[in-house]
Amino acid sequence: MDNFSNNDNKNRRYKAHVSIFGTTQIHLQNPYIIAWWSAAFPGFGHLLLNKYLRGLSLFTWEVIVNYNSKINIAMVHSFCGDIEMAKEVLELRWMLMYIPVYIFGIWDSYRTSVDMNKVFLLADRENAPFNTFSIGALEVNYLDKRNPIMSVVWSLFTPGLGQLYIHRILTALFSLVWTILFLYFSKSLIAVHYLFLGDISHSTAVLDKEWLLYIPSMWGFAVYDSYINTVENNRLFEAEQKNYLINHFQNPNFKIKKEKAVDLP
Repeated sequence: MDNFSNNDNKNRRYKAHVSIFGTTQIHLQNPYIIAWWSAAFPGFGHLLLNKYLRGLSLFTWEVIVNYNSKINIAMVHSFCGDIEMAKEVLELRWMLMYIPVYIFGIWDSYRTSVDMNKVFLLADRENAPFNTFSIGALEVNYLDKRNPIMSVVWSLFTPGLGQLYIHRILTALFSLVWTILFLYFSKSLIAVHYLFLGDISHSTAVLDKEWLLYIPSMWGFAVYDSYINTVENNRLFEAEQKNYLINHFQNPNFKIKKEKAVDLP
């Protein structure tokens, strides 16, 4: 149940849509930053653009192909200066499959970001009305202002909590599930346990480095995504409030002219 329904559908473009699963909006993005996130982890750039299906497809592909090609293990050996071991550990059949899709993810996120910036400028000028309140059997969502710093803090605790704070349910579910998988298979929490006990050598040995290298990207993405979307949701809320006040309240500069009283018959 929404507080606005566009039955005539006369508008060509809309800036946002509020549903029980979250607030989806288009806004200006830096194409280079979007491309950088796609380079850091394929799929992240598309998720920042609210291209969920495309982003999840590329993300899942990255995990499967990266794991089987042993790229993360090769990276660990290269960081340690053992280039020959890095070459030896790579699985070429999977690695050669990895390259074209990786490049496509960067290029497509950049291209899509440029296109969506143009669409946003047109939608912003058209300024079509959209729903700002949605209530259903499972959830309630509405436009509101939130604190960007709190989004960052909760995302630092656990990826996905910052998205839950601003009601981005799909991204929150994605971040929470994959964070659990990465932490479990990398045995990071077991390593932290031994670290607290002062057993540094055992803490290092127990880590699965192939899964461990996924974690920094996930944490960084969760922090950035929650912060940016909190800021943009606040801007969207302010713009919607401004339009509502303009349309429903009289301009304070309006003056009523005083005329001579007329006796009515």
